[in-house]
Amino acid sequence: MLKCWRPALTQTEEWSMMIYFTGDLHGSIDIGKLSSESLEREQIEIGKDDYLVVCGDFGLVWSGSEHERRWIDWLSQKPWTTLFVDGNHENFDMLESHAVEEWRGGKIHRITDKILHLMRGELFNLEGSTLFAFGGASTPSFDKVRRTKGVSWWPQELPSQEELKRADETLRKCGYTVDYVATHCAPSNIQARINLAYSRDQLTEYLQYVSEHLIFKKWLFGHYHEDRRFFDGYRALYRDIIAYNDAGNEYPANDRQGLH
Repeated sequence: MLKCWRPALTQTEEWSMMIYFTGDLHGSIDIGKLSSESLEREQIEIGKDDYLVVCGDFGLVWSGSEHERRWIDWLSQKPWTTLFVDGNHENFDMLESHAVEEWRGGKIHRITDKILHLMRGELFNLEGSTLFAFGGASTPSFDKVRRTKGVSWWPQELPSQEELKRADETLRKCGYTVDYVATHCAPSNIQARINLAYSRDQLTEYLQYVSEHLIFKKWLFGHYHEDRRFFDGYRALYRDIIAYNDAGNEYPANDRQGLH
């Protein structure tokens, strides 16, 4: 995993809010990377004023079980605020049962005071940095055959026309210029560079359209269970936990992965 710690301060400097990003949690399956022991081992420090953005497949709004509630409580007790876009492995019926609220300029589902679902097509202002959120992805056919509609996969994994329209309106209002983009799947052309087993669909094609018109610093996504950087500002995330400095550089530079 990429080591991501805060730089040394001068005597006159103070910490500012930082935005961290990571990939899929899959409920409790991959949540161990957020444990105190794991963060300390990797020398990652996420403070009480910071945000951690999970790029889809959050998976802790799934069954309402006691096991799940314990993990929700565990994550809520962390010092930071967790934000997530939805992936394809979410219980959308349960997720949509939460009331919609306005928060930092966009719409959210508030799971707890410290865990917020960033709804599709929304733009959030996080202490001066803008984040455009658009979750969702297609469940690959090799996975979907093992699942049951409305039980372990939901049609809402792909966006509605209303959500696409909302995204277009949001991007027009900001002049198609944002700091960060958080999605679950990648635009079609980037996806093809990762794994040809994933097919283009209406969402990856829409994100491709957005990518060709949007000015952004970094585009973060999960879904493919890989940690990879690309020359053109895209970043696939799974186990890595990363942030960016004011110059938009990955924090700190990770030369082990190389650029693709």
